[in-house]
Amino acid sequence: MRKKYPRFVYQKYFYRVKRGDLKITLYFKIEPDIVLKPRIIIKNIPEGRLEKMGKRALNNLVFHLGLMEIPSYWKATCSPEIAIQAGYLDKNQIAWWHELMIKGMGQYFYQNKIDWRDPNFLKISVNPGIAAPALETTDIELKDGYLIPIGGGKDSIVTLNLLKERGERINCFLLNPSRATKRTVKIAGLKSPVKAERRIDTDLLALNAKGYLNGHTPFTAVLSFLSVFCAVLFDYKNIAFSNEKSANEGNVTYLGKSINHQWAKTSEFEKMFRTYCQKYLAKNVNYSSFLRKYTELQIARMFAKYPKYFPAFSSCNRGLKTGKKWCCNCPKCLFTYLVLYPFLAKKDLHQIFGQDLFENKALLPIMCSLLGQACPPKLGERRRRTHKPFECVGTYKESCLAVKLSLKKARKSKKIPYLLTKL
Repeated sequence: MRKKYPRFVYQKYFYRVKRGDLKITLYFKIEPDIVLKPRIIIKNIPEGRLEKMGKRALNNLVFHLGLMEIPSYWKATCSPEIAIQAGYLDKNQIAWWHELMIKGMGQYFYQNKIDWRDPNFLKISVNPGIAAPALETTDIELKDGYLIPIGGGKDSIVTLNLLKERGERINCFLLNPSRATKRTVKIAGLKSPVKAERRIDTDLLALNAKGYLNGHTPFTAVLSFLSVFCAVLFDYKNIAFSNEKSANEGNVTYLGKSINHQWAKTSEFEKMFRTYCQKYLAKNVNYSSFLRKYTELQIARMFAKYPKYFPAFSSCNRGLKTGKKWCCNCPKCLFTYLVLYPFLAKKDLHQIFGQDLFENKALLPIMCSLLGQACPPKLGERRRRTHKPFECVGTYKESCLAVKLSLKKARKSKKIPYLLTKL
């Protein structure tokens, strides 16, 4: 594949405002003959805001959206060179993007059995004819307030409500919002959330169907670049993500490196991106994760204080694809059930999931993988014989603690559900 498609080219970008929406088209070519055109739409741009930003700053932010879309399309061929023709990058930026590609695509490398360790594995080149002054970092003054990316899960609901209770000026940022996300925002009483659409080129899906490479990409990094753009457009000084401490733990070791499904949610990426943002994107935007010091289990306890969101929230990606809030068969569903179980009444859990997941015998292997145990587990055994599921789940340690808390609660009711009897 790499011999057949030696170069991935980010050729150019194009944007226009139509009926108040900023419509962006990106132009990629995988030489010799694959052309791809992803699109991004940012809705309801405030009048006069683009002019206030200035053309060079606007071009820079659009250009960076294109850079962050590269992993999603480059993965089809894993070309050995990425050529940037659409704009300028200095040597430090090239090094930054190289690091993002290698670390952010770790799960993709693992699942496709790709060895990235050769120093010549990936080269990022820039057209020498492009001058640096064509793009510039914006230093536009921004109003105090928080833009909160919302995905419909419990973590962002906690962030939203904690900031709301503090009396902060807040708004939500929604990308391709699901039904659960829209309902969450409605319950929160936010009337005019910032919205964007990300449209994957269907030709990429056709390539996948033909057997071209596929795999996980760092979606939270995409969301980060888009959030900065929207913070500048809609006048918010702070961006509050809801990434927690638990995201720092990897899933598996591959070729001597920790592979982390949630790498773009780690404190490592957060620090990387914050530095890059203030130097190359927007000097006055403060980017951080509001829940960084908490674990998933602690956040679940905080979420239990907001029962009005129980019928609305959803964190299951598989369910989203099938029109359900929860598929009740995946690691994400079971982990969410596990961390909520100690803090919610049984009727509330049933209202959320529609069933008792601890009585589903088919979920025992998944439970074992969350705990790092062999399956079926042996009494007292904690050897990690399988990797942690490639989902946004907590650490082995907090999953074990959640089981202990769940057992303690179940014993009080004198009926211990199936999964807890096997651990």
